[in-house]
Amino acid sequence: MSNSQPNNPLHGKTLEMILNHLLTLYRWEDLYKLIKINCFHENPSIKSSLTFLRKTPWARKKVEELYLQHQDLFPLL
Repeated sequence: MSNSQPNNPLHGKTLEMILNHLLTLYRWEDLYKLIKINCFHENPSIKSSLTFLRKTPWARKKVEELYLQHQDLFPLL
């Protein structure tokens, strides 16, 4: 199988993988300070955050951007 998106750093990474990775670096409170999203503040959980992020493109983009800022320092795999 060839890599159809060689220049896409998010290729092959699910939103759940990205969120879990960020949670290894930050607590929910810290994520909320960095990205003001209520799902990180009011009773945060992986499930509720994923539901919100999948429905809200601007919020998902902010989470992906935060992940990309740390990708070189803390690789996912």
